[in-house]
Amino acid sequence: MDSGDYAATTGLLARMQALDTAAANLANAQTPGYRAEREYFRSVLLGPDAADSELGGTVNNYGLLGGDRLSMTQGAVQQTGNPLDLAIEGEGFFMVQTANGPRYTRDGSFHRARNGQLVTEAGEPVLSAAKQPIQIPPGEVTAGADGVLSVAGGTVATIGVFTFPAGTQLTPEGANRYVAPQGVAPASAQSASVRQGAIEAANEDVVQGTLDLVMMQRQAEMMQRALTVFDGQFNKFAAEDLPKV
Repeated sequence: MDSGDYAATTGLLARMQALDTAAANLANAQTPGYRAEREYFRSVLLGPDAADSELGGTVNNYGLLGGDRLSMTQGAVQQTGNPLDLAIEGEGFFMVQTANGPRYTRDGSFHRARNGQLVTEAGEPVLSAAKQPIQIPPGEVTAGADGVLSVAGGTVATIGVFTFPAGTQLTPEGANRYVAPQGVAPASAQSASVRQGAIEAANEDVVQGTLDLVMMQRQAEMMQRALTVFDGQFNKFAAEDLPKV
């Protein structure tokens, strides 16, 4: 196969996958706590012997989309006035207990359930720094920047804000929930602060997301046209030139 055909094929595959990612980012631009995904590339051949491969000169100079990574940039913090809405400024995630185990989120749209627990909009318990459900007695709730929750001047609990070792890739589950890799334990965030009466918006800008989507569409169309050109040249060679050999 011609090297140009390899380039067009890998380029088309990469742009189609990136198009799906851009569409998902734009669709969730209004989802609180959503972490946009950004693509990264890798070589077609991997490993220490890739450079010595007989295909290396033809194939390995072209990149394939290696996958997507979460963008951890800060989203805009929006005031809501609800004292149980909490936003994280800095690195870290809230931990919530679900039927499938702990999950991590930046969406701090919380409320007090009938049983007094601090829960998410889905009714799942929000966990403290000690990884326990938080029981909030009746009364006005105050949240400090350090995550300490108080009612009527008495400390109730410290809401958990957790981080992971550098390079840890969380897996998205739904719009703004994330799952930690097996065997990776979270640690308490040291530099994050909590803002009461606010939630963090998605870290995806609608205007930029729209531009990204249009750009990916155009790039995919260009790669498709290039692939068509190379395919046409091969067909012409097979039909007109090979019979002369």
